[in-house]
Amino acid sequence: MTDYQKESQGKILVTGVSGGVGKSTVDHLLKKGVPASQVIGLSRKKEGLEDLAAKGVEVRLGDYFDYDSLLRAFAGVDKVMLTSTVAFTDRFTQHYNAITAARQAGVKHVVYMAIMRKAGSGRIIPEVTESDLFTEQVLKSSGLAYTIVYHPPFTDALSFYYDANPYENGLKVPANNGKVAPATRDELAEAHAEILSTPGHENKTYALGGSDAVSFADIAKILTEIKGQPVSFTTITAAEYSDGLVAKGVPPQVAEFLTGWAEAIEAGEFEYQSGDLERLLGRKTKTFKEYTESTLARIPADLQ
Repeated sequence: MTDYQKESQGKILVTGVSGGVGKSTVDHLLKKGVPASQVIGLSRKKEGLEDLAAKGVEVRLGDYFDYDSLLRAFAGVDKVMLTSTVAFTDRFTQHYNAITAARQAGVKHVVYMAIMRKAGSGRIIPEVTESDLFTEQVLKSSGLAYTIVYHPPFTDALSFYYDANPYENGLKVPANNGKVAPATRDELAEAHAEILSTPGHENKTYALGGSDAVSFADIAKILTEIKGQPVSFTTITAAEYSDGLVAKGVPPQVAEFLTGWAEAIEAGEFEYQSGDLERLLGRKTKTFKEYTESTLARIPADLQ
């Protein structure tokens, strides 16, 4: 009998399993010995989730905008991993529906995935910060046990902030020496699974900054070291950065969104290293260099 079976027979539901973080959270729950019969995945559609079904995981249909579908999906569930929905949608309504339906359905504990904020910061990242604050307030006043996990930017998504061909075009960002302590989506999902499958996390918050903090200037140096090819680094204005993205075909509102994140990195919004993630994982997280080297190792040399 696994530790989870000894402690609780309640079912765990993970929302957003059609996405990388949600699906990876389910995978890590199974790796930790939680029986597949006690794990449920929530998605708006079952297509593409055959691998979870093959592992014995029940996939329930539910949409954050369809309250009744959430009530049905949460029936018989003890814990819910509320994977935050994407930007440029009505996150306020969706998260409110999920928390309220969870309470009505008899769920005991909700874990919510928010974006890390620097203590005392008044910075508002468009499409994210205000809905996170709202969701946290709703959850804390719901009467449910809660855990809030604050995510840094993903190690495996930092390349979104600079040119796809850095060895040819260099790094040109509205930043200089501001640092970020990133973690991979898989590491964060593993932390979710640890919280969901072990006791003692009720009414707590965790800042899941990674073990290694880097700036964009550091990233240019690391990329140079990895391939022995120079990667130039240039600090540009936020307007130049945003205009450059739009010139590459990025919609203006998405360009503004990415610019806001790059500026937040420069301001140190995501550099806090609490050690929470290391403690949950029982190890240090991958550095940007380690992650990038492991990624390149999986790419044929002629395509690098």
